[in-house]
Amino acid sequence: MIAQALLVLLFTLVSGASSPSRHRIPAWHLQTSVLLPDPASLSHPAINTSSWHHAPSPCTLLGCLLKAGQLSDSHLWLSSNLATINESHFSVPWIYRAEFDLVPHKGHHVFIETHGISSRADLFVNGHLVADKTVQSGAFGGRLYNVSPLVANRNALVVRVYPSDARYDLVQTFVDWNPYPPDNGTGVWRDVWVRTTGPVLLGAVSVHVDIHVPIEHHSARVVVEAPIHNLEHQTLQVAVQSVILDPHGNKILSSETVVSLDPAKTHRAKVAHVIDKPQIWWPRQWGSQPLYTAMLTLTVSQATSDSAHHRFGIRTVSSRLTTSNDTLFSVNGHEFQVLGAGYAPDQFYRWDPDRFAMIAQHTLSLGLNTIRLEGTLEHPALYDAADELGIMILPGWVCCSAWEAWPHNKDLNLTYWSDAQYETARASMAHEAAMMQPHPSVLGFLIGSDSWPDDRATDIYLDALDAARWQTPVIASASMRGFPARLGPSGMKMDGPYDWVPPNYWFDTESPVDDETRLGAAFGFGSELGAGVGTPEMGSLKRFLSPQDLQQLWTMPKKPLFHMSSNRSVFRTRRIYHAALVSRYGQPKSLDEYLLLAQMADYEATRAQHEAYTARWRADHRRATGSVYWMLNSAWPSLHWSLFDAYMHAGGAYYGAKAALRQENVVYDGVRGAVWLVNRSLSRHGKRRICGQVMSLDGTRLANLSLDVVTEPNSARWLADFDVGDLDEVVLVRLSLHQVDHGDLHGNDDDDGPDADGPDDNDGGPEDDDGGPDDDDGGSDDACSHGNNEKLSQNTYWVPPNLDVLDWPNSTFYYTPVTTYADLSSLRHMQHATISIKVLGNKYDEAQTLAMELENESSVPAFFVCLNVVDDMGEDVNPVFWSDNYLSLLPGERVGVEVGLGGEGAKRIVVRGVNVEAVEMELD
Repeated sequence: MIAQALLVLLFTLVSGASSPSRHRIPAWHLQTSVLLPDPASLSHPAINTSSWHHAPSPCTLLGCLLKAGQLSDSHLWLSSNLATINESHFSVPWIYRAEFDLVPHKGHHVFIETHGISSRADLFVNGHLVADKTVQSGAFGGRLYNVSPLVANRNALVVRVYPSDARYDLVQTFVDWNPYPPDNGTGVWRDVWVRTTGPVLLGAVSVHVDIHVPIEHHSARVVVEAPIHNLEHQTLQVAVQSVILDPHGNKILSSETVVSLDPAKTHRAKVAHVIDKPQIWWPRQWGSQPLYTAMLTLTVSQATSDSAHHRFGIRTVSSRLTTSNDTLFSVNGHEFQVLGAGYAPDQFYRWDPDRFAMIAQHTLSLGLNTIRLEGTLEHPALYDAADELGIMILPGWVCCSAWEAWPHNKDLNLTYWSDAQYETARASMAHEAAMMQPHPSVLGFLIGSDSWPDDRATDIYLDALDAARWQTPVIASASMRGFPARLGPSGMKMDGPYDWVPPNYWFDTESPVDDETRLGAAFGFGSELGAGVGTPEMGSLKRFLSPQDLQQLWTMPKKPLFHMSSNRSVFRTRRIYHAALVSRYGQPKSLDEYLLLAQMADYEATRAQHEAYTARWRADHRRATGSVYWMLNSAWPSLHWSLFDAYMHAGGAYYGAKAALRQENVVYDGVRGAVWLVNRSLSRHGKRRICGQVMSLDGTRLANLSLDVVTEPNSARWLADFDVGDLDEVVLVRLSLHQVDHGDLHGNDDDDGPDADGPDDNDGGPEDDDGGPDDDDGGSDDACSHGNNEKLSQNTYWVPPNLDVLDWPNSTFYYTPVTTYADLSSLRHMQHATISIKVLGNKYDEAQTLAMELENESSVPAFFVCLNVVDDMGEDVNPVFWSDNYLSLLPGERVGVEVGLGGEGAKRIVVRGVNVEAVEMELD
């Protein structure tokens, strides 16, 4: 009863001050329209809603029911329980209702401000229809409604939402990523605000930054502008004041202009500033993220009429097409290889800042620099977080739905756009462009995904972006299938894969026919591609699969699995993945063994993809300009397509990608038998030493490699052949990269320059040096194991006598068949190895990071050693951030690792491996 009373109180908004204000509707009462009378009558104050559902805002229908405790996601996500929800409950309109109080003041105006309602809605205030579903249309159709004549001291707002259907409505959709929520995302999924102003209304504020490159040596011209609208019937003199605060919150610039504004007219006000010696905003891998603040205030007759403020960063983004027609981005004048992944919102579109904070931390710890938002444009808080963290965001519209219902798109059989849909598209683009424009993290906007928009829609999109003073690249689509008249080729390929392919797929770039037959291999800009991996570990699987589901997971590969994809998708079984797993590693004898083999397969799949793209960044022929892994995370507990699972637990897919994405790395190309050197920083340079060896599974050293090289910033190059020779068994290839010239590691020390205050390696977790100062390389070459040669990266590859043979001519959009699989089965029959583990120094530092050392006490390699943190019940602690995991130790080798504890309740560390018996270390 106390909780319900508090919730009711939250519905009361009070605006008693004479200054302008914005108040968010904090909670909703909601009910199906089947049980209710006409909504206009419900929009009068003092209606009894005690029998309705009550939930904090914002929320879709199912999101509200979950927040209200009517349902639980742990139950809905267990096995196939989600399919038991009766979808007919959501096939009719629903009513959202809230009350708010005002203290009206003469000369003040009141507005209802929407930002996202799916799919369409009627709005009522105090018994009056404010807007109908033809106006409030589309998931991103934010609007501002003047309700000044309708409001009183006590007021009621009713929103009648209509069912969403991505085949006909311009809404969010999961395509085939996972089953659709039963409500199809219907509801008030973004915040609604009550806004009061004086006689002049301030529209969306844009911050336009002009600065020449080299960006570190020029002043920045900053133009703060916004439309201002006279709400009165008389000419007004409006003082427009713009103030700039530096990243520390200090006022550094102020300028004012006076505008004479005729009755009911709109004027675009502009105020220009020049910032000398600006602090530059960088992507996280290159530097720091200083954020300025622009404040814009309108004053009429010495009283504030309206105001707004936005943070912004000083940076530049551009793109161009290479000679091969591939998109190449540049940030702050430096060529920027996009290494990103596709984002999935919560399945019920619930925004949780803590959830995104963990996703962002995983993104940085992985070493990724970009997140793609395909139609899942989320909330302003996402862009705020990305600005602060230095993660680039690549938003755009979604594929395979009404968004791409064009006559030229023969892949869809949908009704073409009506005039009303073009208007919805205009409002959607205008709203999203205004929301995103000031954010330095935004890399560009994709106005199409699998297909490009027709010319009419393109004009609408580009005009809306121009009106918002958009500054970053606008790209026609995420594929090369065509482009509209006003834009050139997209420069992005969408040729798959989406299901399992072998590691050598990515380096197999040379075709006797042409590049295009190599599809997703490491050249050009791959807008969405991956080997379809991401099998969760046992601790997560038990949270959402029944015992029967777990049995089917590894014994019935052709059976459609509810947690794979939608029921209409070609990805609903594990047929392709399972065939490769069994053919390459052998038939598992238990679920535990199956999951261990799956982590091995996932690790080598994601490492190979990201290593190939980073290695070929500067390739002489068809360089690899970008890669968006499909996908970063999942909307719900999924069995594939994510680098970490819905519970934020990271498995083989995560740590394989992490191993490939270090700022400095040495890469083995198994297709050519070659070694590549990668440097993703802007300032690290100097002498490096590469050490390598080939070792048999019984610990015999077969070959060595030692190379002294010089690394350059933002580079990747082939160094040398490292041919393992004619093999008759699986071998381990170990490569490590060491710094020789200690003083040149970080380059310049300019606080505002490239890499200043940036990560030493993959940030977001403990430092990723593959060990600490006490590392002993064991059996590696003596040239790398003495002196002050700091280890920068290390990789261990399991190399078969013969690589997988790809059947390129019979590729589909989602995979390339394999005619002959590599034989890796001997890895399961290695001699037993013994691992010891000990804590180094104090238990934890201030960042809750624990340092420890692993030692292989055996004469054979300890292969694919996994570390996991568990609680006193043996359940996974999530999230945790290991500096390295799923690693292999050569005979006698000691390796230092660190773990950052993001979750609570850590009691033990469990260590296990392919040929290592599980050992545990208690954490006091």
